[in-house]
Amino acid sequence: MSWAGPEDIFLSTSLATYLDKKLLVLLRDGRKLFGILRSFDQFANAVLEGAYERVIVGDLYSDIPLGLYVIRGENVVLIGEVDLEREDLPPHMKRVSTAEIKRAQKAEREATDLKGLIRKRMEFLDMD
Repeated sequence: MSWAGPEDIFLSTSLATYLDKKLLVLLRDGRKLFGILRSFDQFANAVLEGAYERVIVGDLYSDIPLGLYVIRGENVVLIGEVDLEREDLPPHMKRVSTAEIKRAQKAEREATDLKGLIRKRMEFLDMD
């Protein structure tokens, strides 16, 4: 078995082009992480420096600092470079504290659960 040398790095992955750049990483569970890519391996496991999670609920958002963050490759859906000149959000978005966004997340989750419960209870009315 032959091992790939440094000259073959671009044949095995394109993540090398993102080293030391600010990235957006979308995870399978829907979380959006931002940070500077410092390291990765053949399984797309990645290390982000200065990472933070952006949580968006309606018109509210909050950036929750995570620091140095290791991401398991199998949880990655999308990786993209952030354009530093266009990083700002739409003007109608309002930045709130971490505590406020957690409360908004909980309220949104409870509303979704209630909607599902009502829909389940009303299934008997469906006369197809």
